[in-house]
Amino acid sequence: MAESALNPGTKRIAVVTGANKGIGFEICRQLASNGVKVVLTARDVTRGNEAAEKLRGDGYSDVIFHQLDVADPASISSLADFIKTQFGKLDILVMQLRYPRSDSYCYCYSKE
Repeated sequence: MAESALNPGTKRIAVVTGANKGIGFEICRQLASNGVKVVLTARDVTRGNEAAEKLRGDGYSDVIFHQLDVADPASISSLADFIKTQFGKLDILVMQLRYPRSDSYCYCYSKE
């Protein structure tokens, strides 16, 4: 299933947040195993790079890392700019994360 049914020859692009371990990491593995180009994101650069390298070492060459802190609007903008510049589109967004602040359950950002 490496090609989009609507546009053969075009790889689907996915972003997975909180993906350096656990469920997020396995979601990356599953997406990559189905021919999706995966942008693995995490707050910690070292752990994120290690996770992406592990998946590439397992044969999933279309996994790349980009640092992301979902609590930081500048970090979100950086990822959005990266996706737009590198791929021009985003097909799949998996918001898989656990934010440790117990007093906050939802973050809302403006388009600015």
